[in-house]
Amino acid sequence: MNRRVLKFGGSSVADLEKIRRIADYIKSRVAQKEQLVVVVSAMGKTTDDLLKKANQITEHPNEKDLALLLTTGEQQTISYLSITLNDLQVKSHPLTGYQAGIETVGHHLNSKISKVNTEFIDELFETNEVLILAGFQGFNSQGEMTTLGRGGSDTTAVALAASLGCPCEIYTDVAGVYSTDPRIFSEASLLPYVSYEEMMEMSALGAGVLTSRSMEIAYNYNIPVYLGKTLSTEKGTWIMAQKEMLEKKAVTGVALDKDMVHVTLNYPEYDTELMNRLFLHLEENEINVDMISQIINNEGLQLSFTVTNTEEHKIKELCAVLKEKYPNLYFESEQGFVKVSVIGAGMRDMTGVASKVFRTLIEADIPFYQVTTSEISISYAIDEENGEKAVTTLCKTFNL
Repeated sequence: MNRRVLKFGGSSVADLEKIRRIADYIKSRVAQKEQLVVVVSAMGKTTDDLLKKANQITEHPNEKDLALLLTTGEQQTISYLSITLNDLQVKSHPLTGYQAGIETVGHHLNSKISKVNTEFIDELFETNEVLILAGFQGFNSQGEMTTLGRGGSDTTAVALAASLGCPCEIYTDVAGVYSTDPRIFSEASLLPYVSYEEMMEMSALGAGVLTSRSMEIAYNYNIPVYLGKTLSTEKGTWIMAQKEMLEKKAVTGVALDKDMVHVTLNYPEYDTELMNRLFLHLEENEINVDMISQIINNEGLQLSFTVTNTEEHKIKELCAVLKEKYPNLYFESEQGFVKVSVIGAGMRDMTGVASKVFRTLIEADIPFYQVTTSEISISYAIDEENGEKAVTTLCKTFNL
């Protein structure tokens, strides 16, 4: 039996009519002798609505309670879809993350999958043609419901595919992976193939199509992932190992991340205890920092880094705690910046890419304030007002 994992996002299952169309599509796949695990998100804006209602009660709801509340969104979707499939005479069974054996560790609202118990899934396939799983959720060692954070349904789908040893198809409202956001650069190319590493970089640097966590799993277990538009015949994008791709481009894409806050810390001297406390607090609060730069001179220590907008309040709370012990600590967080990144696996083997990017920004009169690099990417912190101009200019420079 040809087994596949399919995932449908919230916009694809936003109402009962769309769920019916998804069910018809699944039925056609079953008719081709495919055994399907279908992962779904909450319908439309359900998760946002649940969060708004919780915030009407308190601005700081208990994480355990909030996680339990948020998991109800996906449970509605799996129920409606399974009801529809069974009405179409397709034997279907709905499963929550708990029932599917998705074990997690970490904070209730941003857990990571530690294990997927597939024995029950294999058992259910003896009497069912399709299993409908609630994405975005699992359970911890205390038996409490947890959620996987932003884009968690993608992570669920790829983790299931890895555990079952089969390909994963992710369907959403975009046709695939583009060289950049087509809403910014209308001539952006749809990429038929992207390497795992490039997709991880693009996701981490703001592309927003697939989560970097899901791509890490795909990379670690060599799981082919297809991204396509829901119920469309248009060809999408396959994400696969670099060695399976015939052509390597120096630059594959340009990403724009608007979700960024620039943080600066100053202290009159370099204090190792202060630095240790800072990074320990960051780790304990699971705050992901990026674009780190450090300067030590006669004036003391200056440390700069970026975080996402949603982490700004945590950083302010953390620095307030540090300031109690280190009263001379100066802290500032600034918005109004974006991160523009140039990504391409070919950078490993081709020279001159960094030089070309620097010259392009300078000639376009676009100032930048911080630069970080990896083997396959170069990222720049620039003024928000220049973000889209930088993306368009770089795409034209590299014929993307």
